[in-house]
Parts: sequence; C-alpha cells; structure tokens
Amino acid sequence: MLISTRGRYSLRVMIDLAEHQAEGYIPLKTVAERQEISEKYLESIIKLLVKERFLAGLRGKEGGYRLTKAPERYTVYSILALTEESLSPVSCLEDGAAPCPRMAACPTLPLWQGLDQVIRDYLEGVTLADLMHREGDWNDYVI
Repeated sequence: MLISTRGRYSLRVMIDLAEHQAEGYIPLKTVAERQEISEKYLESIIKLLVKERFLAGLRGKEGGYRLTKAPERYTVYSILALTEESLSPVSCLEDGAAPCPRMAACPTLPLWQGLDQVIRDYLEGVTLADLMHREGDWNDYVI
C-alpha cells in the first residue's frame, strides 16, 4: 500500500479546513496557498470531497468550502478510503477482487488479512481532530 499524492493532499485540505472552521467558508485559493498545492489539482480533490458530502461548498463572493461535520467525526480511514483506489496490502483483499484460486491453500493469507485489519483499525482510530492538535497517544500504536 502506498498512499498517493491525492490521498495525502486530501488529508491536508481537510485538516486545513478543520483548523479554520471558525472562519466559515474558506475560498479554494486560500487553502491552495496555505497548503502550497496547485489550485487546479486541488479542484479535483475538493470536487470528490463535496460529492461525497465530506465538505459543503458555497458559490459567490463569500463562498468557499467548509466541513459538514465536526473534525472528531472524520477518520483518516474514511478520507483515504474515499481518495485511494485501495488501502489493502495485497490485491486479493481489495474490495471487488475476484476470488483467488489459491486462497484456501495460501499460507500467507492470514498474514495479509491481519495486516489489513491493523491498517484499518489504526486509520479508523485517528481523526482530523487528532491531527489538528498533534497530541494524544494516536501515534503510539503498538501491535
């Protein structure tokens, strides 16, 4: 699993909007400048986040984007699952993957299933609020 630029930028945008939520709707240009992300590239990310109702958009002079929920209600997993093709460590565990003919005899399948669960559990346990404050024990995950 390799998190793409799209996934990493999505997290940065969501954190930025969470940190500035008291300001209301934030213009795309402002977020792009603060995060040093191309405004054009950011448009495609924002479009997906709005479509899936992670963000609300408002057109016009006072327009921009804002979160639709409190930062504590967004997990890193939910954001990355939206922006990444897959978070699975191996292709046979991806959603919609064809059943592997070797699955029943695969000696490594339990390893990959366990890793998949650890990744999911870890990313589900970290919220935007955690990343905003950069505090807490979310980064002391022990296997």
